[in-house]
Amino acid sequence: MVEKARFQAHVANLGQIVKSTHFDLRETMDLFQEMCLRVSSERIVPTEMVTDIRQTYKEIQDHLAKIRGIDQLLQGKYKGYYRRDSGRERELMEFAFLAKSLYSKFEYTLQEIDAKRKLRAGGEHIVAHRPRLPFPWFHSEENQMILVRNLQNLQELDYKAWSDSESAQRRRIIWDGLRSVSLFALSGEGPLIDNLQSRMHLREYDIKERLTKEELRGALTHLREISLSEVETILRRFTDTSEFLKLKCLLFTIQSRQDLEKEILGSAGNRPHRRPEKFPRSSC
Repeated sequence: MVEKARFQAHVANLGQIVKSTHFDLRETMDLFQEMCLRVSSERIVPTEMVTDIRQTYKEIQDHLAKIRGIDQLLQGKYKGYYRRDSGRERELMEFAFLAKSLYSKFEYTLQEIDAKRKLRAGGEHIVAHRPRLPFPWFHSEENQMILVRNLQNLQELDYKAWSDSESAQRRRIIWDGLRSVSLFALSGEGPLIDNLQSRMHLREYDIKERLTKEELRGALTHLREISLSEVETILRRFTDTSEFLKLKCLLFTIQSRQDLEKEILGSAGNRPHRRPEKFPRSSC
């Protein structure tokens, strides 16, 4: 009984540390997002801001590592005295993905700023490093880069800290592809697309782009398993039923750069009413 009481007290203490660190993480994430949104390739970024953003990103990773470490201990040694908080785990995964996405965009923007500075100074025509891009779902190179980075970040993202005994399960979860990106193309009359675009408010790491007057494209990133019917439901929220019936819609589910590079995506081209083969899809 004494040992049980001691374990329970220790678990409660560790739980309080997790709650406190989680609170600090939320505040740090708010600050990090605010700072990243102020960075643009069209303006000079003060050195102090660059240092602050990098330091804040490190703090976020430290908070995440601390929480994951304690969670691993609680779910291992103290498993019988601990109840998992699935809501917190989902939020931590969301924070991890968002922080990595924002930081990747920040570093890429710094490369663009440096390239422009060298051009203005009359130096060599040096451009920011751009990895080979797969099939361009978006016309905007920045949006396409965000899409590619999001796919890479999904593959690198851990659901939680795993013990050695869980490594096989971890590999199964990763390769089962629970995380994915849904590409969507919606086409219709210009005024209808105008209305849809104005009402479509996405998360910071999701993407939308007006490809033409009659077509809107986008990418929704999913940190959990999701069906195309669920994605269709999300898109329907931005329109009323009668409007949506007037749209042509194409949905793809992709899980890697390799999926994006498949020739079948290229075959869809600018024809969002086509049904591609080989990929999970919906014609809405």
